[in-house]
Amino acid sequence: MAGSVPPAARSAAAPTVPLPRRPLGPDAPADRIRGWYENELGWATVPGEPVRLSVGERFDVLDVPAEAGPAALRRLAPASPVAVRGDRTLLLVAPGGAEELPGILAWLEWGALPLDLRAIGAGGLVEAPLWPSGFGSGPYLEGEPAPGSTGPVQGAAVWLRPPVGGGETEASLPAMSALGGGGGAPDLVRLVDTLATHCHRVRLRRASAQPLAFS
Repeated sequence: MAGSVPPAARSAAAPTVPLPRRPLGPDAPADRIRGWYENELGWATVPGEPVRLSVGERFDVLDVPAEAGPAALRRLAPASPVAVRGDRTLLLVAPGGAEELPGILAWLEWGALPLDLRAIGAGGLVEAPLWPSGFGSGPYLEGEPAPGSTGPVQGAAVWLRPPVGGGETEASLPAMSALGGGGGAPDLVRLVDTLATHCHRVRLRRASAQPLAFS
């Protein structure tokens, strides 16, 4: 038939589809996990196991109770990475955010309250989160909850919103410079205010759940 393509030509023209990457389970070699972060994202790691990421150069981290994490998602860009480890939520922010945190809390009049809101900045380390089973192309753990789960994750840190390459991750990190600006980065002050509010609520809820002490 006119215009038909011979089978051999069709086969030669067909694009090659790469095979799916092998999942990285809990026993995956550390060098495979380390290589993914260093080669795909350009993030620095440190020697030893488990694989740990160096904080302060490409990002800082805000560490809050898991119950306070979901409320912050609306303050983040879709590409802003979020991970969980045990009963904690880890939110990546622009470098320098950890240093700015005490001043932001004081300006928002949260500074005098004992909030369970921690910051990890320059010189700090965090365990390199893995991917939940069947999600994304990075190193992941089999049998972990799906992305978006708000429950505790046992064992290793796991991404709820994983980072992406091509500079999108850094551009999405909450920053002080975003305050009042028109860029795509979220505002760090608004994020901290949301986190402080919900950390305070978590603290009050936990305190009210404690049994009363009678003398």
